[in-house]
Parts: sequence; structure tokens; C-alpha cells
Amino acid sequence: MQDPKHIRNIAIIAHVDHGKTTMVDGLLKQSNTFRDNQAEMSQDLIMDSGDQEHERGITITAKQTSIYHDDYKINIIDTPGHADFSGEVERTLNMADGVLLVVDAQEGPMPQTKFVLSKALELGLKPVVIINKIDKPSRRIAEVEDEVSDLFLELAVDDSQLHYPVYFAIGREGKAWKELPDNPSEHADLTPIFDAIVSDIPAPSVDTDGTLQLLVTSLQYDSFLGKYAIGRITRGKVAKNQQVALIKRDGTQINTKIDKVFGYRGLNREEIDGASAGDIVALTGIADAHIGETITDKDNPEALPVIDIEAPTLSMYLGPNTSPMKGKEAEFNTSRQIGDRLKKELETNVSLRVKDEGIGFVVSGRGELHLSVLIETLRREGFEFEVGRPQVVTIEEDGQTKEPVEELLVEVGPEFLGAVSQELGTRRAALVKQEQTSSGTSRSTYLLPTRAMIGLRNLLLTATKGTVIINSLPHGYQPLGPKLQQTRNGALVATETGSTTAYALDMASARGELFVGPGTTVYQGMIVGVYNRQGDLDVNVCRGKQLTNMRTSSSDGTVQLTPFTDLSLEQSIDFIEDDELLEVTPKSVRLRKRHLDPNKRKRAAKN
Repeated sequence: MQDPKHIRNIAIIAHVDHGKTTMVDGLLKQSNTFRDNQAEMSQDLIMDSGDQEHERGITITAKQTSIYHDDYKINIIDTPGHADFSGEVERTLNMADGVLLVVDAQEGPMPQTKFVLSKALELGLKPVVIINKIDKPSRRIAEVEDEVSDLFLELAVDDSQLHYPVYFAIGREGKAWKELPDNPSEHADLTPIFDAIVSDIPAPSVDTDGTLQLLVTSLQYDSFLGKYAIGRITRGKVAKNQQVALIKRDGTQINTKIDKVFGYRGLNREEIDGASAGDIVALTGIADAHIGETITDKDNPEALPVIDIEAPTLSMYLGPNTSPMKGKEAEFNTSRQIGDRLKKELETNVSLRVKDEGIGFVVSGRGELHLSVLIETLRREGFEFEVGRPQVVTIEEDGQTKEPVEELLVEVGPEFLGAVSQELGTRRAALVKQEQTSSGTSRSTYLLPTRAMIGLRNLLLTATKGTVIINSLPHGYQPLGPKLQQTRNGALVATETGSTTAYALDMASARGELFVGPGTTVYQGMIVGVYNRQGDLDVNVCRGKQLTNMRTSSSDGTVQLTPFTDLSLEQSIDFIEDDELLEVTPKSVRLRKRHLDPNKRKRAAKN
């Protein structure tokens, strides 16, 4: 068993894309965790193991790894940087004694930097600041240091947190320095960071002689050994085949037995005989364990405080598919199968809430990205379902209905400032602060209702030719305001079921922008495009050209169609209105009206 004095538990926290995962990869490679051939074979982002993490280029779930430096065991927790996955940060910071705060040398502290640092300082964790990417041409290291110190002044819980060491790094090249180097291209490695972890981060303050206490902060599954309950031992020791008690969230107690104990080394779990307080372990055999529950001594059961997670801000309907195409493209499509899968997701996705609505479910999460990652995960597993427009989750406070508010940070070139201001003005965004960055861009901070964020990202990207940088953060609640005006035009709705023809699409393309190409199977009530006016328009996109007995070169000329717009999953979620649904299958994403029959649609609109 490792001596607690030689254990360091650290979390790496930062805003999205500031280089957390790259820094962990460098620490893994330079600690000789891999054999030489493994290090050469390993991809760039070793810790981002999920398919969607590779595709989106972001960390979605927090992960643990361990490395050894001299006589010290360093447990590292890599956390997500996106605000939608901040529940992952909240639950895993409980396992750490200190944090490495990574800040981009050009961008400086961003909204998520503020959020994760406030959580770390509330828990009393010791911070070490790393200013990363110091080789950027537009770096502004001195200003970033000042911005970081202002952030600590704003967030520090006590005076001791205002004294923190600062290091400089190029994470991608695996280099770090204690003092700012004159020549960043000089040879260096991450030794200063290893030394900082050992000297600046405190050893876990634990009692190894007391009775066992472990808070479950993560769960993983294995088809061979079942559920792994992962957490840091707060007190006592743990051993395989040990009789323990599991204290549930409601205080009830279940007597059970630990089957096997696993420790971490690099990316691998290694079976060990036991571990003592201060170490992070994975336990098997406790099938009833859930995140936030305590594994404790059977004869002296004492529960640890339950992890407190911030409430969800967005919800959406998710239910079985009701379109005419149901059951043709997926393996799982019943309400029971979807419900069972969502229950399983609830065990590991702590920010998610699921409410049964009879046939379907109302799924609540932290934001659009949080919900769209869940939808994408389900469709890749062979599920077929339909989802409704995202809605905000309101709360009742002092007899008043309140809605969540977001703090939005927009960085854009001066030539697009007018377009961004106009779009945010229609969504009732209040400008809080505006400043010019050293690179010449304008950085504006707005406060706006969370519901105004739905669909905003894609609109701003289009308005600024893809150059805008958008970041948002929850900013409390305010009294519920009036309904926002609809900014989208009406939809082109198919009137017939069948296969689309180039002839019919050519006629429809004059009325708006199409979402389908020729030869696509459509059904009555399916949305095939966006109308160039307000209100919906019914179109027949399956009509073929009538044959005539008079053939001329002009009458039978080939149709030149404008390429159709193929909406992604996120764009489709942003597009739908309250009377529309999104049909999601493993092969397709289809937009449709809630009522497929045009007569029922008219009746519903009147009501």
C-alpha cells in the first residue's frame, strides 16, 4: 500500500481548448508510463478515448489516470472544459487535493476558467497556474498574468489562496519552465510541472487507521466484472473480499462485499490486494453503488456528504418514433427500451434528469451540447426516437417563476460587430462589458435568458463567416420574461409520401432553401426545406414530369438543382419550433411536423 505522504491527487482544469488533455498526455509520456513502442504508437490525445471526443475535439467525460515520479504516485483527473459538462467537473474535484489551472497565453481566463476555479477554491484545493501555449505569435503573457490575479482576487475564499505558483508551458511540445524563457524553442521537458505537483500540491490529509469511508464519484462498466465503483478513500483501508456497507442517498444501508480492488497505472487498471486512505481505487462486486453514495465499514457505518450538483437548465421531450418510417432503420424503438437505456445513463451522467411522461420522457441537461451528445450516443447504439424543441427549466422562488440566465462572451472582428449586436438585440441580450483585445478583435460580455441561446451559435457563425468565438456560462436566475419573437421563417412541408424527383424539387427550390435531394424517401408532414417567408407552405416534392406527345429539346432539358443544405444533428435541434419534432435514427435525421395531417395541423394552430 502506498504511503499517503507519497500520493498526490490533482485535477487539471481549464476553459475548453486551452490544452488540458494535451498536458496530461505529455505527463503520461514523460513519466515513462508507456514502453517506448507504446509511446510511439499512442495517438495525440490519449485521454480522449470516446468516438465523439475524437470527432468533436473536446473532452466529454472526466477520466482518471496515475503516473509515478520518483517515489511519488500522482493520480491525475482530466476534466472537461465545456460548460455543458461542468457536472463532470463538480463530481470529480472531490477526489483532488490540488488543481493545475491551465490558461491560454493569448485568450487568458475565459468563462469556464472562472467557473471551474470557483468550484476548486470553494473546496479549498491548492492551485498551481500554468500559462500554456507561450509560443503563440499573439501571446500576451504579462496581461494574462494580471487577469489571472484579478480572477483569484474575485474568487478566493481565504487569503492563502492568493499565493499561487505560476509556470509557463508549451503543452503540445511537452515543455515547461519555472521562469519565462527567452527562447521557447530551446530544449526543455515537463520536469518543472512534476516538481510543482510534488512540492506545491499537498499530500492527502487522511486518517489511515480509522474505519473505511469512500465516496463513489464515478462508475464504469465491464462485461466481464460488471460495475466498477470509483472514488478516493477518505479514511481507513480497503482490501479485496472485505465486508462493507453501502449507504444510499436516502440514508438506507445495504450490506455487501468488495470483490476486487483495482489501482491505476497509466491508462490501465491493475488488480491490487488493497489500498489505504488518500488513494483513488476502483472496486467491483458492489452492484447497487451509484454516484454520490458512501462505501463504509459494516460495523461503523458513517456517510460522507452527498455531492451537490447544479440543476439542469434545458429540457426536451424524447420519446418513441411515431413517423411512417418507424422500425425501418433501427434495432431499438420501443418506449421501454428507451426508458431502460436512459436509466442506465442516469447512473453515470450526474447532470442529467429524466421524467417519465407516459409514452415518452422529458430529459433535462446543462445545455444544447449536453443533450445533443446524449442523442448522438443513443443513435450510435441503434436507438430510434423523436425529440422536441429544447425548453428552459424554470424554478419557483418567492412565489415567482424564474428562468435561468447565461453570461455570454462573444469575440469577433470589428467588421461583424453590428451583425452580432443586431442578432443579440432581438434576443433581449443586455451588454455588460465591451473591450478591445490586443489582437484587434472586440470582446463583448452579454447577459441573456438561456432560452435565447437556443440556435444562437449557428446564426452567429453564419453572420460572421465562421470567425466568431462564443462561450457561455450559467449566471443564476431572473423573473420569467415575455416570449421571444420567432426569428426563423416558415417551413416547406411535404404533402405526399414517396420519393423526391428533380423536377418537383426544381419547382420547390424557387420557394426556399431545400434540405433534401432527389431520390430521397419523404412522407406527408415531413419538413423538406425552409420557406423564404413567414408561415409554412405545403409542397409536393414527389411529382414527376408529365409526358407529352410533343418532344422538344427545351421541354425535356435536364434540371440543374441548387445543392441542398444537409443539416447536422445540432443544426436540426436548433431549427425545430414548438409544433415540430426531430426524428432520429442510426441512419437518418428527419425534420417533421408534430401533426403530419395538414387538417389536424390547422386545427391545432387554431387551438
